Amino acid sequence: MKQSINVIISGGGTGGHIYPAIAIANEIKVRYPEANILFVGAKDKMEMEKVPQAGYDIKGLWISGIQRKLTFKNIMFPFKMISSLWNANKIINKFKPDVAIGTGGFASGPTLMMANKKGIPTLVQEQNSYPGITNKLLSKKAGKICVAYDNLERFFPQDRIIKTGNPVRQDLLFIHTKVEEGKVFFKLDKKKKTILIIGGSLGARKINQLIEANLNFFKEQDVQLIWQCGKLYFDEYKKYNELENVQVYQFLNRMDLAYAAADFIVSRAGASSVSELCIVGKPTIFIPSPNVAEDHQTKNAKSIAEKHGAIIVKESELDTFPIVVETLLKDKGKQQSLSENINELALPNATSDIVNEIEKLIS
Repeated sequence: MKQSINVIISGGGTGGHIYPAIAIANEIKVRYPEANILFVGAKDKMEMEKVPQAGYDIKGLWISGIQRKLTFKNIMFPFKMISSLWNANKIINKFKPDVAIGTGGFASGPTLMMANKKGIPTLVQEQNSYPGITNKLLSKKAGKICVAYDNLERFFPQDRIIKTGNPVRQDLLFIHTKVEEGKVFFKLDKKKKTILIIGGSLGARKINQLIEANLNFFKEQDVQLIWQCGKLYFDEYKKYNELENVQVYQFLNRMDLAYAAADFIVSRAGASSVSELCIVGKPTIFIPSPNVAEDHQTKNAKSIAEKHGAIIVKESELDTFPIVVETLLKDKGKQQSLSENINELALPNATSDIVNEIEKLIS
């Protein structure tokens, strides 16, 4: 295969779509240093900031999703779609990609639709156990559909599904060697258990309210907290940094060391987080967001819990959270079985396997 390949990657809206896309781009660059990679995202979404930070060029489309209720944004959707298809066509004509990759999100729809129309091979990467509308539509003409969960032939053509797992940051693959480094980095008391709380890059209001309401409980249990409250909520919760054994962060730049230092993890159940936590292999309590399309976070979490790899606490049952945590803290057998079972579900070679499929498409 030629060394100088042109690759378009489109995906965004949330970190769960952006970070897998960047991981795929990085692996392509390792194999083909001369590759030209162009991202296509949605204007005003976080990919327009995160992708350039990772060192890649990005073009923005005027596109957004359809709201569940009747709003002015829905009236504008047809105009945005026409504009995005037009601009995606111009981008493709100028860039001349050898392949187009979609990782989900608004912009990947028009980008891969135009690529398909022009006969350019396309690959869809679906992170969740329940696909979104965009990827369901794109899968009809995609050359390959790389998935992270079983039983997705209900939504996608079975002969094109490849189970690869989700791309994860490579620095997580060896976190068991970083435990000491993590505890020093976060200045933790090595005699106390540490709970890591992560609610996604923007944060999760319900989880933050839950942790705030249980600060005395955590003190009684003599545990220390690494609490990522998210960008939207940091100003509200940073005051708790004054408490002993509580560290509040807007964003964790060394996620590998946070995972390494933690004894237990409380997390949302976005696809990327679930894939990372399988590799991390620590006792995990999932609190899925019910406010996402098709309730896919609950489905993601159930796919792990059904194999006895995690505990689920629904937002409607948060009053049970202290009991769940206290029981887990006391039950070393349960801690060990959760760790072993979630770790067995890890697919650490996902990024490499996806790029293998991209190579086959280009060839």
